[in-house]
Amino acid sequence: MLRALVLWLMLSVPAVSEEIVLGLSHDQVGITATFDGTNVLIFGAVKRTAPIPSGAPLDVIITLAGPPVDVDIRRKSRRAGIWVNTDSVRATGVPSFYAVASTAPLPLILSDSTDSQYRISVRRALLSPGTTGKGADIPVFLEALVRIQARDDLFQDGQSPLALEEETLFQTSVDLPSNLVEGQYTTRIFLLRDGVIVDTFQTSIDVAKVGLERWLYTLAHAQPLVYGIMSLLIAIVAGWLASAVFRAFQR
Repeated sequence: MLRALVLWLMLSVPAVSEEIVLGLSHDQVGITATFDGTNVLIFGAVKRTAPIPSGAPLDVIITLAGPPVDVDIRRKSRRAGIWVNTDSVRATGVPSFYAVASTAPLPLILSDSTDSQYRISVRRALLSPGTTGKGADIPVFLEALVRIQARDDLFQDGQSPLALEEETLFQTSVDLPSNLVEGQYTTRIFLLRDGVIVDTFQTSIDVAKVGLERWLYTLAHAQPLVYGIMSLLIAIVAGWLASAVFRAFQR
């Protein structure tokens, strides 16, 4: 009877809960003709039902992933004095953009099993069941893809510092380059204690062409014949105007 009473008291004590409350500087990014990139501020707080637990400190990881795309990675070799494609790898579902920010280096706060489950690190995010290759060492090709995308600022591993104050307030900023793919950019936030994820949160940022760029893009895909005729007329008018201006200067 006493043992049952103790068990009931233990179960009736509310567990310490830590939840993410997130904010974004903006949840939409418009691409125009003069778009040269932008900066997204991701900030939030940790909501608790009890005082901050003692022991292992709190860590936060934030990822921002662009729409998935299929990528063909090829390697050239010199054959009979000519450079030709020899080996290739096709990676499906690769994030068109991927950035990771964390309060500490990922190897110190994130276990391999957790990384494999949630695909948090850049290299884990690249691994997908559809990755195939012929006569090629797939990991070597994926490493090459990471280098190429990082050079174009499309893969950012730990470049954005993540500040955490009093284990409650956190914020980071992510630089989005000009060569973005349209679509939903998924933001994920992970709270960890002693390597164990205690809460996650997910939201998205919409990246799309706006204004005249959106109208031309929609016209070209929905009515290609009309778009082609309009482009031809614009070229004819532009050529006639240039010729008229040239003749006027000759007089």
